[in-house]
Order: sequence, then C-alpha cells, then structure tokens
Amino acid sequence: MKNLTALSLKTAQGLLYVLDQTLLPQQQRWLACRTVAEMVAMIKALQLRGAPAIGIGACLLLAYRASVGDSRQQLLLDAEVLRAARPTAVNLMNNLDSMIAALQQPDFKAAAIACAEQLFAEDVALCQRMAEHGAALVQQGEQLLTHCNTGGLATAGVGTALGVINLAHQQGKNIRLWVDETRPLLQGGRLTAWECQQLGIPYQLICDNMAAMLMARGQVDRIFVGSDRIAVNGDFANKVGTYSLAVLAHYHKVPFYVVAPHTTVDLACADGSAIPIEQRHGDEVRGVSGGFGQAIWAPQDAPVFNPAFDVTPAALVTGWVLDTGVYNQADIAAGALQQFG
Repeated sequence: MKNLTALSLKTAQGLLYVLDQTLLPQQQRWLACRTVAEMVAMIKALQLRGAPAIGIGACLLLAYRASVGDSRQQLLLDAEVLRAARPTAVNLMNNLDSMIAALQQPDFKAAAIACAEQLFAEDVALCQRMAEHGAALVQQGEQLLTHCNTGGLATAGVGTALGVINLAHQQGKNIRLWVDETRPLLQGGRLTAWECQQLGIPYQLICDNMAAMLMARGQVDRIFVGSDRIAVNGDFANKVGTYSLAVLAHYHKVPFYVVAPHTTVDLACADGSAIPIEQRHGDEVRGVSGGFGQAIWAPQDAPVFNPAFDVTPAALVTGWVLDTGVYNQADIAAGALQQFG
C-alpha cells in the first residue's frame, strides 16, 4: 500500500495510523490500527470521526488486512462489522460497498488495496471541488459561522464546510469565523479552533447558545455546516445542534448552506425520517472528558437523552454545496440529488 497522508489518517510502510482526536488540542498522538476491533473501537470512541474519514479509514484497514493475508471470506465479514460501527454516516456504507465489489475480483488483495487508495485520492479531489464551489459564495469581509468540525480532521482532503471557509480565507476575502463549541463533545472548541489556528483563519469560539444573539445583531452573514447523510429530498443529518442553527438562520434571514461530497447522498432515504440517529452514552452529557482530563457536573444517575445527530429539513436550507456544484431549493425539488445513484 502507498504511503498516504491526511490530517487524521496516514499509512506508512503498509501500516495504518489514526490521529487520536479525543486528545486534541492538548496532545497529538498517532495510534497504529491493525485489527477490525481496533478500528470499530476508534470510531465508536470518536478517536476517528467525520463521515468521509470514517469511510476511508475503514477501507484502509480492510486493505491492510488483505495485505497481511486475510481471506476474502474474512474480509467480507469484517466489512459488515465495520458497516455497523457508525449507523448515521452513509459515506462508510458507500465506501464499504466499493470495497466489497473489489473483494469480488480474482486478485482481491490487489483490488482491495487499489480501491482504498482510490477512495483516499477521490476524497481529496472532492474536497477541493467543494471548497471551490462554496468559496465562490463568500463575499469580501463576511462573518461566517460553522458547527462541529468539518476540516481536514474529518476528511482525507481539506474538509467540507471548513474547506470552503479556508479557501475563502486563502483568497484574501478578509473573513471572520464564529466557531460553535458544539456540545456535548466540543468538537468545535477542541478541533475546529485547533484547525483554524493551524490554518491562520481569524476566528472566535462561542457557546452554541450564543449564535442567536450574533444573528440578531447582524454579525453572521453566512453559515456553512457539514453532513453525515443527505436524503433525496434534501433533508440532512449532521451533528446535533445543526437543526437549531438552521431554524435561527431562517428566522434571521441568514443564508444557510450544507457542504458535503456527493457520496453523502443516500438514495435509499426519501426524506430525513429515514435517517438512523445514533444514541450515545449519557456520560457525555453528565460531564466532559478528553486530553484535558475529566469533569462531572450532573448527578451520576441523571437520565440523559443524547442523540449524536439531528435532521435539518430541506426547507431551511439555502443551498447544497456538493463537489458537483451548488444546488438551490428548485434544483432539489426537481430531483437534482437523484443523479448520484
């Protein structure tokens, strides 16, 4: 397997390494990943996260397992185990479908490795095209807002929503970025803020519940978010809190865009009601833990509702920024997303 390098994934001398995102920004620790059980654990613990990065990481792991001699039958079984690791992220399912097709080839070992490498390269290219389409929407001096983490940590390339924002910054548009902290796991505060510092993007970190005040004051010109799954009618699932932002943006007449590769479109989902929503452990809401330590602020037995994602209705979206272009409400109503079958 080639040596591949992304912000959260890399291969070296045939072995796969994952950057432990739970330790950022305090520590940057790369973990070797050799088994399916290790990959599943990393995905569930959010050491590896972001719909594109999860899909590519799972496929690189299968390619590694093929390279060390696992049988076709074992690899096919492992693909199904990996598929169940993150039910909302459809990129994982789509990428694994590509790997399963490769495993049907006579020389399945070579085919699996080539497929994983191609998926990695494809994501880099998709991210660049999304960035170009989205950055064209941004005007000089705009104040932007984003939620969760959608940069290079979540993809093999420059990212989805944060890739758009970074390119607008590189183009000298003198933007300013508001970064939602993103409760309960603080991906905005821990990860997006860290990426912004690495990229030199001017930003300010805010609590999620401060976005409404900023919009009311006219201090948000445009919102870009990512997605883990987009239904055919344009409804989409993203990190919980995205729906709230969309409602606020609609009320305050702030343009609201979802940025994702076409591989995030799920033709099996007619609308958002068909998107499975992962429920996570209540401890994530009762307190917080990470490379900075642990703090518990609620009763240890406090009942918790902790969906990892929410679904934003298409009616609240200004535009869908995909690698194939920017689609508006009329495009989606005319079935624009059905082309990705």
